[in-house]
This record gives sequence, structure tokens and C-alpha cells, in this order.
Amino acid sequence: MEQEQVKHILLDVDTGVDDALAIIYAVKSSKLHIEGITTVFGNVGVKQATDNTLRVLELAQPGYEIPVAMGADAPLFRPRRENVTAIHGANGLAGYELPASGRLPVDERASDFIVRKVREQAHDITLVCTGRLTNLAVALAKDPSIAQKAKLVLMGGAIKVPGNVTPVSEANIHGDPEAAHRVFESGIPITMVGLNVTEKAKFSEAHYHTLMNGFSDQQAALKSFMHHIFTFSFEASERLNEGKYRLMHDPLALAVVEDPSLVEMEDYYVYIETKGQLSSGATLVDFRRPQSRTNASVCMHVREEAFLQHYIRRVLS
Repeated sequence: MEQEQVKHILLDVDTGVDDALAIIYAVKSSKLHIEGITTVFGNVGVKQATDNTLRVLELAQPGYEIPVAMGADAPLFRPRRENVTAIHGANGLAGYELPASGRLPVDERASDFIVRKVREQAHDITLVCTGRLTNLAVALAKDPSIAQKAKLVLMGGAIKVPGNVTPVSEANIHGDPEAAHRVFESGIPITMVGLNVTEKAKFSEAHYHTLMNGFSDQQAALKSFMHHIFTFSFEASERLNEGKYRLMHDPLALAVVEDPSLVEMEDYYVYIETKGQLSSGATLVDFRRPQSRTNASVCMHVREEAFLQHYIRRVLS
């Protein structure tokens, strides 16, 4: 009976700090099965993101084969922004040097990998995108029918709250707004886990101590990595005058896949702005009238403490 509750997911990541925390969560979850991981530019370049992903998987020890496919290294139509080293470190993993995995990415483009996996597991797979939506946009261009065969949970966007790159734009959408526009207009069922909820998911020093005290002797390598990640994140957050905590953007998206009751959602039609110099990448909803049609379930509230404790339990399992 338990097996029937397992959700099959395909991750698309730009593995920096919070993607690494999300991958570890997904591997540790008994209710998620990772069918594969595709990589994209964002926190770091795609080659670094791919290497980071393979190393984090080696650390997390999934116990089953998880293929990794490398994807886009630039937005569809515009230059790539500089990496955010203040938040993710020079290598994307806060400068921590995980051992090399010894594994290589599969010899298949990320977009082709997405199309193949969705076709193979039609109506039984959830795409989870925690970076730019470039790979998925290309996949949808290659086979628009996959929009009717999969669900999408994405970390990105900001409704009724400020952006974190511009006053109105969140980083993942701002990083390739044309790709985001194509995805939101594709018809794929979307759950949007945006700054509305992720900026409330603050992993504090108290949570850190609970996590550190829960690790077993057999989890020494994982404990060392997460100690470094959270210590770096606390210091980075303090330097930016944001307080001493780590925002759990990407892990929350994975947790919503496993347990949607952690959030409250509202259905909207979300438009992606692609033109304006200041507004490019904005996720816009017309609140002037009731929604006559919708394209996304937007997470508006989160039970943040329940989520953070849930995350800690999963990692320690």
C-alpha cells in the first residue's frame, strides 16, 4: 500500500546551496522516487551545476540509479547573468569540496531526457524545477503534448510580495523570462512555489542545532557538509543584513510535492512579463476582476514550522 503513495519526480536543478539541500531531501524521502535529474545554468554554469549534482548524489547515497542529464547553459534569447557567489560561493556549494562521484552525466540532452521520461511515464510523473525553466521550455517546443502528460511544481515567482532580483521579479523567472512565459502558456498543470512562501521558510540556528544533534555517527559526511552549508548561509545572510537564517526556497518545492497540506494555494492566471527593463520576469496576476481562467495553483501561505521540522526529520531518516 505504501508503494502506491510514492510519487515519481523528475528534478531540474541549477545546483547551488538550496538545490543541494533539496536533492538531499528528495533522496531521503521514502515518498519520492527520483526518475532523473536535469541541470541548467543559474546559480552556477551548467557544467558546474552538473558536477555539483553528481557529487551531492554521491553524498546522499540514494540506493538506486539516478541518471543526470546536462542542459542549457544560457537563456533562450538573452545573455546569462553573473553567478551569485555571495549566496552560493564560487563553486555553488559554499566552497565545500565534496568528493568527485566517479559518474558521468548521460549522453542525452536535458530537453530530450525530459521528453522521453514524460512519454515513458505519462500521467505518473511530476516535474520539479528549482532553477530557470529553459530546459522545460525547449522540451515543450520539441513535444508540446508532454504538457498534458505531466504536472509541474516550480520554485519561482512572486505574487503580492517583492522580487529578489528586481522590485517585482524573482531570480528563476527573471533568469529566463521567455522560457517561463512559454511554460506558463503551455497548459501544463502548474504549482507555483514562490517567494510568497519560501521567504517565510527560515531555517534558523535553532533548527540547525536540532539537525546537527540528530545525525548518527554513520552520517558524518552528510553532517559535515550541512554544517558548512548552513554556517556559510547564516554568515552570508547576516552580511546582507537579512538576519541569521537560511531561506529554504528549493526544499520547500520538494516538500510541497510530497505533502501539499504544508501550504495553502489559490488558483490564478499568471502572466510572465518579458519586455520591461524593470518589470522583466515579473509574475503578474490581474486582481481587478475574478479569475475567469487559471493556469497555476499559487502557494500563498505556508505552515513554516511544520515544514522545517518535516525537512529535518527527512534528512535524519
